[in-house]
Amino acid sequence: MHALIVVATLPEAERLQDLPGARVVVSGVGPVAAALATAQALAQAPAELVISAGIGGAYPGAGLAPGELAVSSVIVQADLGAWDGPAFLPLDTLGLSVRPGVPQGAQFAVWNRAAQVAQAAGAGFGPALTLCSVTGSAQGAQALAERFPGALCEGMEGAGVAHAALLAGVPALEVRGISNPVGPRDRTAWQVGPALAATRRGVQAALAVLAGPG
Repeated sequence: MHALIVVATLPEAERLQDLPGARVVVSGVGPVAAALATAQALAQAPAELVISAGIGGAYPGAGLAPGELAVSSVIVQADLGAWDGPAFLPLDTLGLSVRPGVPQGAQFAVWNRAAQVAQAAGAGFGPALTLCSVTGSAQGAQALAERFPGALCEGMEGAGVAHAALLAGVPALEVRGISNPVGPRDRTAWQVGPALAATRRGVQAALAVLAGPG
């Protein structure tokens, strides 16, 4: 298998199971579940690329509507740090790291061909944020968009996948089909079908780039 695709739920997996050249793993929800499933899958069989895939919300200013696609330029565990009153302190400011003895903040580099994937898929290209709790207010969404300039999308697994891939020495990428804007939770307005279709398009583009000349 050339690529490992990690998704949180069965409906996301069902749209991707038939893609050649890839193995799909359902991790469960959240970065811890995603990291554990990714590590287990890579221990069972190697991969050239790990893709965190699924649906997610788009941040204010991202320019992405439901049914469109986001591809990560960096994957960020956006809630990993400390609050000091109204100020959020990232790990590097705190002198902490997610890796023992190695400086590593909550931002994870992505595959060096990620921009090609975004171009091939007609996707937005920018930071993908991971949070353990979905943002549910316009104020919260705006604050995250300001703290991470250019942030495109919010999900709950990407940083866990990226962390496990980093430890295994495998490049990672996140693709998110947009189902809704980040902010007040209105499930009646979500467009899950178009978002799943966009996710498939993004994964297909990544697989095509992986199979092409380097």
